[in-house]
Amino acid sequence: MNQPDKYTDALAAFRHLLEIMDELREKCPWDREQTFDTLRNLTVEETFELADAIMEKDYPDMCKELGDLMLHIVFYSKIASEQNLFEVKDVINQLCDKLIRRHPHIYGEVKAESANQVHENWEKIKLKTEGNRSVLGGIPSAMPAVTKAYRIQDKASGVGFDWDNREQVWDKVQEELGELQAEVHNPTPDQTHIEEELGDVLFAIINYSRFINVHPEDALEKTNRKFISRFQLLENMVKADGKSLTDMTLAEMDEYWERAKEQLAVSS
Repeated sequence: MNQPDKYTDALAAFRHLLEIMDELREKCPWDREQTFDTLRNLTVEETFELADAIMEKDYPDMCKELGDLMLHIVFYSKIASEQNLFEVKDVINQLCDKLIRRHPHIYGEVKAESANQVHENWEKIKLKTEGNRSVLGGIPSAMPAVTKAYRIQDKASGVGFDWDNREQVWDKVQEELGELQAEVHNPTPDQTHIEEELGDVLFAIINYSRFINVHPEDALEKTNRKFISRFQLLENMVKADGKSLTDMTLAEMDEYWERAKEQLAVSS
């Protein structure tokens, strides 16, 4: 007995989505009015919602948010086809071509035994064949600064511009911290210089995060969420005791903070 093609159901589902998009674009007043520009901010919002689902490890929600992003891809492609710019098949075919081009160790004769070698090959291929005039080309200017710094360092590393080991990077962090402190304690501090030195500290810390295999955006977001949980529990404790934060000393708030930390540690 012949086994069914494992892609049959996926292709049927994607065809159904395209058919629905055609119908919505034709019959729904809201869908009919949408443009590249009106969808842009919604796409950014959907991306953040997907990121939240990933952070929370909420896989049903992740499935839903991936669907929302897929809708946007199909929506943009539909608008483009109406303007004779490109079709959804062009989007898919260009992606397939890029994946094959960037994996010569799979589809060609290039050897790559590690993820680092694959990454280095990607950067070289992009410089040679994809029109990037700079190693740092292609990084969106509107990308959040922490992630942008990480990508800048990652791309530079891809062509060999990098430290040899994490100890060297940690030494750089210490050096930058010293320079920041020196500027802050300068008898005539210059706020612009302080800002520059703080930026250098953050850039160095982000670089160190690469060497310990921690994405700084994820680490910072987890700390944000941890702080929010503790602080909101602190607020509830203070309220339950009939007190107000605005009437408390820092020492009193610290006592509640420690209690909140202990309670969350026990419940986790």
